[in-house]
Amino acid sequence: MALETVKDAPLNWWSRSRRFLSEVRNELSRVTWPSRKEVYATTFVVIVVSIFFGVYLWGVDLLLNGVVGWIFRTFGAA
Repeated sequence: MALETVKDAPLNWWSRSRRFLSEVRNELSRVTWPSRKEVYATTFVVIVVSIFFGVYLWGVDLLLNGVVGWIFRTFGAA
């Protein structure tokens, strides 16, 4: 019995691979792809939000750097 399954293993692998690829193609046909307009809009939003948070975090960093510097100058830390 075990020898029979070992002989059939390459055939099972091939048929399972073909079935998998067939199911992948079937699933990809069901996907609703975004339009060019939607891709541009979401890309624009990502760029704007990234710039906003970059500037925001830069400002917070400057503020905290100033506060820490003031504390060190005031209390004479090494």
